[in-house]
Amino acid sequence: MIKHVILWQLKDELTEEEKGKVKAEIKSGLEGLAGKIPGLLEIKVQAEGLASSNADLMLDSSFEDEASLQGYAVHPLHVAVADAKVRPYTKSRTCLDYKA
Repeated sequence: MIKHVILWQLKDELTEEEKGKVKAEIKSGLEGLAGKIPGLLEIKVQAEGLASSNADLMLDSSFEDEASLQGYAVHPLHVAVADAKVRPYTKSRTCLDYKA
């Protein structure tokens, strides 16, 4: 199994209200991919971190193998969510992929 974990920081110019809306949209968009992409075993977004956090959101996902993760990266459903709900609102992205 392959784990794919991403941490994002939202853009500074977003108000707290806007950040809340963006977080909800990212969470629903990415979690909505469950069962729709081959090899995607589990996908969760954590949007409510503690005050000590220096990231705004975390994606925690699991894939059958590396080929499944590579397929997810270019799958049209994933690309649509990333292009519409994630990339326009994030200023940084940190990723860790590993074998579990």
